Amino acid sequence: MEQYLIEEILEKVQKAPRYTGGEMNTVIKPWNEAEIHFAFCFPDTYEVAMSHIGMKILYGLINNMPDALCERVCMPWVDMRALLKDQQIPLFSLETRTPLNQFDVVGFTLQYEMSYTNILDMLHLGNIPVWACDRTDTDPLVIAGGPCAFNPEPISAFIDAFVIGDGEEVTPKVIQIVKTHKGKSRTKCLKALAKLEGVYVPPLYDVIYNEDGTVKSYTPNCEDAPEKVRKCIVPDLDSAYFPDKIPVPYTEIVHDRIMLEIMRGCTRGCRFCQAGMLYRPVRERKLDTLLEIALKLENSTGYEEMSLSSLSTGDYTCLGELVRGLMAQFEKKRVALSLPSLRLDGDLKETLEETQKVRKSGLTFAPEAGTQRLRDVINKGITEEDLVRTLSESFEGGWSSVKLYFMLGLPTETNADLDGIGDLAQKALQAYFSVPKERRTRGLSINCSASSFVPKPFTPFQWFGQDSLETIREKQAYLRNVLKIKGVTFNWHEPDLSVMEACFARGDRRLCDVLFRAWELGCILDGWSEHFKYDLWLKAFEECNLSIAFYANRTRDKDEILPWDVIDCGVTKAFLWRENEKSLAAKTTPDCRKGCQGCGIQRYKGVCAYANAGSV
Repeated sequence: MEQYLIEEILEKVQKAPRYTGGEMNTVIKPWNEAEIHFAFCFPDTYEVAMSHIGMKILYGLINNMPDALCERVCMPWVDMRALLKDQQIPLFSLETRTPLNQFDVVGFTLQYEMSYTNILDMLHLGNIPVWACDRTDTDPLVIAGGPCAFNPEPISAFIDAFVIGDGEEVTPKVIQIVKTHKGKSRTKCLKALAKLEGVYVPPLYDVIYNEDGTVKSYTPNCEDAPEKVRKCIVPDLDSAYFPDKIPVPYTEIVHDRIMLEIMRGCTRGCRFCQAGMLYRPVRERKLDTLLEIALKLENSTGYEEMSLSSLSTGDYTCLGELVRGLMAQFEKKRVALSLPSLRLDGDLKETLEETQKVRKSGLTFAPEAGTQRLRDVINKGITEEDLVRTLSESFEGGWSSVKLYFMLGLPTETNADLDGIGDLAQKALQAYFSVPKERRTRGLSINCSASSFVPKPFTPFQWFGQDSLETIREKQAYLRNVLKIKGVTFNWHEPDLSVMEACFARGDRRLCDVLFRAWELGCILDGWSEHFKYDLWLKAFEECNLSIAFYANRTRDKDEILPWDVIDCGVTKAFLWRENEKSLAAKTTPDCRKGCQGCGIQRYKGVCAYANAGSV
């Protein structure tokens, strides 16, 4: 590629550091010394991509392999995209500015359904045929993984193979098979990949639909494809690879800090939460391992903030010891420690006191629902007393800024549940003003945020339909009125975006045509509200003769074959249905740390519902 052309266009874009590469700790391996060249593609902007912990793990893991290299590619912003097209410059990697179509493997991470049009656009910009069926033996192998890969069907026509489960476990095996078949038959390579646990190859399965549009059957069309694709699991997280060096951006990113993954999985069983089901079993890293990784990362990056990453950080067995150990290492260096969204039923007072020794940030809690009845429906496992106690302790400890996350449109929700959100906001204010004035920190900020419920595959709520767009807007208006409280601010998400998310979360293969047509019409960067074009999505659905309501709003029957039934996520469909029925009766299920609830993950050899946790 003519490097001078790239230098010229970099002078014309708003944020050149998105595309320059060359950051500290970047790995640049000699191209000719690697047999397999892997492009890790993030279908969103650099700022989002560089905040993703999974990319950092796989980037380091692949580059540690002697026969492979990994380079990063991100979705360009509109200005850079226009210049690439105008100058006929193919989308290129950050490390060596190599065109995307020169790599052997192009791997996308599927973190969010509304990034799918970006994948099509990146393939097209990189001179790779968008439709998988149009690729030849000389084109890169296009794979995808991440949480959205657990329902691969809505994007299956554009991806050659999907990695289901923990990427660091299966990716090296994928690379070795690609290496073996390099320069040979693409079809044979795909069939070899299908034999791996955790790899789904869409063209090896035939789908038949009923007259009413529901799925009639999924059938393998060759002996290499299993009837169901079982996810791949890293059995021991403590011994799994985790980088001790990560690229440090020149520009500000979404999460501009060290992210220390302390555990994977969650035992709580919230019925709306897809990640809590997909990432079972719980696996923890040992205290000594984490302290060692943290020290190396701080030394190699110079970051002044570190965040503890997991689905439920408050449940980490040795959280108190870990926080004390980290603060002992980093307090003198003025490295701040932040905790992600916290549960309200844990004893966090001492932990929070430790984290504020360097720098105090706002606290984030997620009650999710406004009444105890609805919290029991979703199996949240917290009470109003938990909320009031935790907020009181936080305000007494010197905090004054609190964010409370809720969800609108949960199954069985009524206006009384929305009124309950207002009641909780009032109780948060009361908790603040109950602290004696001389001990109260100024600058009270209570921010209530409400997202729209999206039914997700492999959750007990996967059968429920989403509220209609009109209903969601009515509830948002109602809640805006409820939260007209001095000292409380209210933020909400645009509901039309959530409707599209629901369609592609629960969609089947026929949505590939909708996706392609929407991209043709100009839908890209859909996750950014200023670029989301709902009218064009409506047009795409209409032209493809498919119904939004069929995918997003329809409640599904117990015995219906779901598009994602071809995948085995570890949690059984029978367990999910039992949880669905319990939700209608507002009956809760205990945390499986207190005893196995029979979700099915114990079928995996060497793991249980609460694996290798609790060791210091």
